[in-house]
Amino acid sequence: MSKARLVITALVVEKQTVAEVAARYGVHRSWVYRLKARYDDIGEAAFEPLSRRPHTCPTAIPAGTVHLIRQLRKRLSEAGLDAGPDTIVWHLAHHHRVTVSVSTVSRTLAREGLVVPEPAKRPKSSYLRFEASMPNQTWQSDFTHYRLSTPDGAPALDCEVLTWLDDHSRYALHLTAHPRVSASIVLAAFRQAGDLHGYPASTLTDNGMVYTTRFAGGRGGRTSLEHELRRLGIVQKNSRPNHPTTCGKVERFQQTLKKWLRAQPVQPTTVTELQALLDRFGVEYNQHRPHRSLPHRATPATVYTARPKAGPSADRSADTHDRVRTDRVDDSGCVTLRVNGRLHHIGIGRTHARTHVILLIHDLHVRVINALTGELLRELIIDPNRDYQPQT
Repeated sequence: MSKARLVITALVVEKQTVAEVAARYGVHRSWVYRLKARYDDIGEAAFEPLSRRPHTCPTAIPAGTVHLIRQLRKRLSEAGLDAGPDTIVWHLAHHHRVTVSVSTVSRTLAREGLVVPEPAKRPKSSYLRFEASMPNQTWQSDFTHYRLSTPDGAPALDCEVLTWLDDHSRYALHLTAHPRVSASIVLAAFRQAGDLHGYPASTLTDNGMVYTTRFAGGRGGRTSLEHELRRLGIVQKNSRPNHPTTCGKVERFQQTLKKWLRAQPVQPTTVTELQALLDRFGVEYNQHRPHRSLPHRATPATVYTARPKAGPSADRSADTHDRVRTDRVDDSGCVTLRVNGRLHHIGIGRTHARTHVILLIHDLHVRVINALTGELLRELIIDPNRDYQPQT
């Protein structure tokens, strides 16, 4: 028999006092009082272990926020867009003025049964991550397959979708559908993207025959793209065989694209209809969809236009010092920059206090850009003789 039952028996049946029972069983009188009050309240259930969960949780998010999280999860999933905690947090902050942490949204999704368990994946820390530091420094390209449908919904022609993607910003530069992708189509798409956005300093692709013939045993000479890159002074880079993660950005883009296409209620039956969907997705992806891998969940268009663009190789005989820094404006409205071993304070303005910024430095020429919106906050030439660089 448990001690609690013995104590209650002594109190109720034997009519002993609380002091006598406490001394008899070696317990504190306050515990005896609490046990008796619980027995009087719930009877025999007082002898069973009770939950220690608090009756209230003052820090819990409101029920309305939980409902909003469920709605966002459902709407984004049905649209074929990313519906993870990071994306939901971005939508809550930008469209509903609700501030919730990523971990809170993650716990809410799990508690509501909206998380599908997946097998363990290779940890992200095991990958060697790289990223171009400027727009147009590297373009990635690849093509993937998407099957059209017949009017009755049955599978039909298998089409190919060609993509040119900026490595730095993940901006979709060119996205087109074709019955089959050929070397001439790749060259035409590259020229269209270059005429529209400016030509890159380098390209990165796999070893498909439409991109390179370096594994063709010397037969047929270079492809039209290889000749074009050499003529323009653009560096061509290719991944090693059986290493798709080298071109991981464009591979991941294709996964996002096809997930969105499959979620569309009306599936394309012709290449023209598929191209119309690709144009819609390009606008959504570049202009409106927050990107998890970009700073502050910015859109690719914002990041692509925030910095000067690189270009094909030019004369680099001049010894210049170019660098890119990320910083945050302090409470006094300044950022600091070290030049020739000396720290200089650059005035931005108190209205931009605690704003995340990017500093583009070319010798003494400095441009300060809002990291979230791409807005140019200040452009100046550093005066090496002054510690504080005031606003003019």
